Amino acid sequence: MEAVKKWTSDWKYPTILLCIYGFFSTVKPLEPFLIPFLTGPDKNLTTEQVNNQIFPVWTYSYLSVLVPVFLLTDWLRYKPVVVFQCVMLFITTALLLWTASVPAMQATQFSYGVVTASDVAYFSYIYSVIDLKRYRKATSYSRSVQLLGYTVGSVLGQLLVSFDLMSYNNILVFTLVLTAIALLTSCFLPMPQKSMFFHRRGGRQTAAEQSNTINASLEDGGGEMNLEESIVTQSCGQVLLQLWRDFRHCYSSRQLLYWSVWWAMATCGYNQTVNYVQVLWEHVQPSQNFSIYNGGVEAISNLLSAATAYGIGFTEVRWEQWGELALGGFSGLSAASLFLMTFTGNIWVCYSGYVVFKSLYMLLITIAMYQIAAGLSMERYALVFGANNFGALALQTIITSVVVDSGGLGLAIIPQFTVYSSYFLVISAVFLLRGLFSIWKAQRSKKETIPPDKDETPGSEEHRF
Repeated sequence: MEAVKKWTSDWKYPTILLCIYGFFSTVKPLEPFLIPFLTGPDKNLTTEQVNNQIFPVWTYSYLSVLVPVFLLTDWLRYKPVVVFQCVMLFITTALLLWTASVPAMQATQFSYGVVTASDVAYFSYIYSVIDLKRYRKATSYSRSVQLLGYTVGSVLGQLLVSFDLMSYNNILVFTLVLTAIALLTSCFLPMPQKSMFFHRRGGRQTAAEQSNTINASLEDGGGEMNLEESIVTQSCGQVLLQLWRDFRHCYSSRQLLYWSVWWAMATCGYNQTVNYVQVLWEHVQPSQNFSIYNGGVEAISNLLSAATAYGIGFTEVRWEQWGELALGGFSGLSAASLFLMTFTGNIWVCYSGYVVFKSLYMLLITIAMYQIAAGLSMERYALVFGANNFGALALQTIITSVVVDSGGLGLAIIPQFTVYSSYFLVISAVFLLRGLFSIWKAQRSKKETIPPDKDETPGSEEHRF
């Protein structure tokens, strides 16, 4: 019993459980084939119904529940929301399996919006149950295992569909089993005693201060940091007031503001593209013979995205100087990829454009996250992360309601992607101009601060000989 108690109190125990949960909850073999499933004989829906009536509900749902879920996650101390997320994921899959009408599919999208909003609990939970010096490892494990789950799901779906090993309905039954495993695992997660806002420990530290604290602990031979600090419980009013103060403080930095604007705008465009790309693939090549490759394309895009994001950690670039120019340049390449996807008649070119587009976004969002996180406390980074995603969702809701929703323009898929391509072109132009201006300004300031050469002062010629 003593060995079991020691194991469950170690940081590896909650990390392993969370990783098991993260893996099984993200293995979704049917996801790359959702459009063929919905528009095929199983559900018999039209592409217009899926595109203009069903998919927009996810955006509205996500936006409407994001803030309440964000606050409830912290107030309930993460674990209950992790369990709730898995329950909602089970309900989403069950609705997808056993219902077929447009209202039922809209309910499916609403419940999946709740699942997506609850991701904040998954990403925040681990920080409340392990000590500070384990943050980097635990974050790496929990994020990597999610990517592994998505990749395995895509590859598995590709194999099951390509070799006709399972029908779409049987794949959904298999997904329910995987979700049930994730739900069971989530119940064994230890209940945290603290959270970032409502139940936090006294004092707040920036990333640099946190690093100094860890180093001091190790130098003192402490091994493990002391976690037995008093937990300060705050009221909702106090938390909201502190959040507002932090919000004003964070966004008073122009550098952080510019990176956050790109984050919100690019994430909005990325989500719209990923949400509707299967409809575009069906339009480019409606034959079922080509839709069976969707899983492989998603797997490749996930792996390349991970590789590009990982490679950023080994680059030596002054992103504070060149970052905005990079955002503009790579956003321009994203726009070019989208235009190519939109107007090509070749499905393989369309697939390739999607892989490039997704990899570029993952590359840039990694840079943006790193730049924004530098110098912020964990609480403030969580606030900025949430605020930026809320901004992205607000923009996405506007675009969805005007461009996609049948209550708005209800555009077909080619005009839609023309809008998305042009949107990224605007982002590129704005940040290219901003980046060039920043570099020009920095060079000008550098020249003005260089003192004149004494030999070039008036009369100096007399002393040269």
